[in-house]
Amino acid sequence: MTHSILILGGTTEARQLAGKLALRADFAVTLSLAGRTESPAAQGVPVRTGGFGGAQGLAAYLREEHVDLLIDATHPYAARISANAAEAARQTGVLILALRRPGWEPAAGDRWTLVDSVAEAAKALGQAPRRVFLAIGRQEAGAFEAAPKHHYLIRSVDPVEPKLAVPDALYLLARGPFPEADERALLEQYVIDAVVSKNSGGDATYGKIAAARALGIEVVMLRRPPLPDVPSAATIDALAAQVDHLFAPVAERGV
Repeated sequence: MTHSILILGGTTEARQLAGKLALRADFAVTLSLAGRTESPAAQGVPVRTGGFGGAQGLAAYLREEHVDLLIDATHPYAARISANAAEAARQTGVLILALRRPGWEPAAGDRWTLVDSVAEAAKALGQAPRRVFLAIGRQEAGAFEAAPKHHYLIRSVDPVEPKLAVPDALYLLARGPFPEADERALLEQYVIDAVVSKNSGGDATYGKIAAARALGIEVVMLRRPPLPDVPSAATIDALAAQVDHLFAPVAERGV
């Protein structure tokens, strides 16, 4: 019997999880991408791109495609998608699991200023002009037009369009991972004195946090949004083990 699995992705872990689950012959894995990245990395399994139309649309898809398991492996800040996934699973009775990457914790020497939104982050930079490294992606960079006095270095996977209506902004296109040594060189090269970051967790983008700590640079850190309470695991291997347990052959369950 083949089990249909839909993974809501957009993260490196989602791609890795899809590849791991696809090794089982009895799993039919589809990876769904929101389509916000113009040039996504190759995924290795069938990919569906674009939104579903909220929780109702996702629920309809789950029914039409006879999905047996929904896996939310979206970014920790994709709160709306996670909420829609939980609601769609509730409506349809489809099993749901989530990959919940642990957030970073401040270490000795960190200078974190915690905020709840990008608008708060822009205010937290203060009134005096600063040299700011924006490492929050392109979609929310526009909030910093409210603080045009600062000099911005903006890094994103895809171009920021339209460019910010600020006097001084430099744009870098790059896809992680970003090693600490490279991040330190970047912060020093552009004489950065503040970093704005999401608490993404994981190793791929932690380099800038460690580099800022080493250089004594302030990090304006966006807190994570609340996410639905669904069964979850912190790592790809742990989540894959849960999936294997859910769909283990009857003999393996001791029945």
